[in-house]
Amino acid sequence: VVVFTVREGNPENIQDWDDLVTGDVEVITPNPFTSGGARWNIMAAYGAQLNKGASEEEALEYVRQLLENTPVQDKSASDALATFTGGKGDVLLSYENEAIRAQEAGEDVEYVIPDDTILIETQIALSEDADNPEGGQAFIDFLFSEEGQRLFAEGGYRPVDKAVFDEFSKEFPEPPGLFTIEEFGGWDTVATEFFDPENGSIAEVERSLGVATE
Repeated sequence: VVVFTVREGNPENIQDWDDLVTGDVEVITPNPFTSGGARWNIMAAYGAQLNKGASEEEALEYVRQLLENTPVQDKSASDALATFTGGKGDVLLSYENEAIRAQEAGEDVEYVIPDDTILIETQIALSEDADNPEGGQAFIDFLFSEEGQRLFAEGGYRPVDKAVFDEFSKEFPEPPGLFTIEEFGGWDTVATEFFDPENGSIAEVERSLGVATE
């Protein structure tokens, strides 16, 4: 899920999306036209506003305010994490597992799971022209096995196997307002309506802020 990575002790007391667009809070998130992770962040922010009863126009305006509070949009999620741990910004929008990894690496950070956020789902498929389809399928089968799912959980990723998820439920609390990309028609629709470099709604927002979309 998309979370708020904050400084140790959460000095700005950031708990919800509203806290990112009030006061002088600086937000760090990558450029959604160079980073897939940033697109998840943007859709989390947008969808959270819809969950709260905002109109599509109001949700888009929220995203504009959020990006206006972003002093730098790095090329990738890893670059954004480096920027944040280097001392810039008050909050980093990031994957939950990235926040966990930063903590385990000894960074002075903690993270907040907002009530309304998006479930990040990554696909896997066997190539039609795979040199070793049996090996590829065996790998996929392992990923979905109990052992594979437990390794995912231990690495900071939410397992999709219910039994394993229940085993790690304390580490991965389920936000009450959790939603998926399907709420917006799936990535094919979102890529066109939001992130088309010329006509997407987020491209228009970025251009208004002087940020590159190519």
